[in-house]
Amino acid sequence: MQKPLDRRNFLKLSATGAAGGLLAGAGTVRAAPADDGDTGKTEGIIHRTLGRTGLQVPVVNLGVMRVDNPRIVTMALDGGMTLLDTAHGYQNGRNETMLGELLENRPRDSFYLATKVNPRRDVLTVDQFIGMFEISLERLKLDYVDILYLHGQSSREGTLHENYLEALTRMRDQGKARFLGVTTHSNEADVIRAAVESGIYDVVCTAYNFRMEQFTELKKAIAEAAGAGLGVIAMKTMAGVYWDRERQDPINTRAALKFALQNENIHTSIPGVTAFHELEDNFEVNKDLTLTEEELRDLRMDTSQGGLFCMGCEECLDQCPHNLPIPDFMRTFMYAYGYRDLSLARSTMDSLALCGDACESCDACQVTCTQGFNVAGKIRDIDRLRHVPSDFLA
Repeated sequence: MQKPLDRRNFLKLSATGAAGGLLAGAGTVRAAPADDGDTGKTEGIIHRTLGRTGLQVPVVNLGVMRVDNPRIVTMALDGGMTLLDTAHGYQNGRNETMLGELLENRPRDSFYLATKVNPRRDVLTVDQFIGMFEISLERLKLDYVDILYLHGQSSREGTLHENYLEALTRMRDQGKARFLGVTTHSNEADVIRAAVESGIYDVVCTAYNFRMEQFTELKKAIAEAAGAGLGVIAMKTMAGVYWDRERQDPINTRAALKFALQNENIHTSIPGVTAFHELEDNFEVNKDLTLTEEELRDLRMDTSQGGLFCMGCEECLDQCPHNLPIPDFMRTFMYAYGYRDLSLARSTMDSLALCGDACESCDACQVTCTQGFNVAGKIRDIDRLRHVPSDFLA
């Protein structure tokens, strides 16, 4: 049995010169044969089956979260991507509206659409959840979506909350959602296992990348989900895009994406893009998953450098005397400095419903981060964003 590729095993492989051979052969999925009508852009795209949904999808699709140029979506579809991922709250609803206007003139069987409802920190009633989703359908100008997600869960309890399970199943039974899913940015293994336990979810969408210290446990949970028939989608594959706050040291994002897809229990990925050249890179990965030794070295798996990506291990939560949602702060920091998306960072910050300035009452921070982050420094830095008028960031 092949050992999980974590930092320890990477170093062993590098020492024996075996890393290149292992990774080059890791993907056994073959490129789907091109249909007669396919152009050169779509020939040779690697597809995997999204669990029991039966959907055949390219290994790289489009996360639409930060897209504000509809031509990027058009280019993605024309280039063979078929799954578009959005959410009720992205760009305060403008993201879904843009997609609705764009997709209105496309055959409904030419794409798959996933959207999400995020309860944030409140517990929504069944009717509130359904109401938010029906607004999404109106924006999207669709009668149904292919995947409806409960978004942003970090606990077993939230994943199995009776309100959300009832709302989701009601939408499926009414034909407004073909398949049901849950997404998770932290405590991923517990959420994934709860999804399997529920018997209701068809898909899990999880953070998954080369920086995650909990990689081995997460990989086990993903294998359990895939074995139970759930489709597994990877997000946050590029681990914050940059190693540094100043954006002078970019991560090799193509290598990062390939790394995630070496795991054949990951059926597809939904990296976000904001530029055409980023999409072109993803097109290339869709046809060739070979991860070279040089690309693997670029990922610096032999270093403890923290980068911008918070692993969401939640070890910090019990250490903070004020119970601050530290992983959410760290994700907001990544959105601002890694993604360069201040509007997304601000909306994420607003969802935390904070009172007063974070960390203002502490003389010294009691939190020790497993990644070595200066937690108080990052929180004070990003907390300034709450004092900027939101219309400046729109």
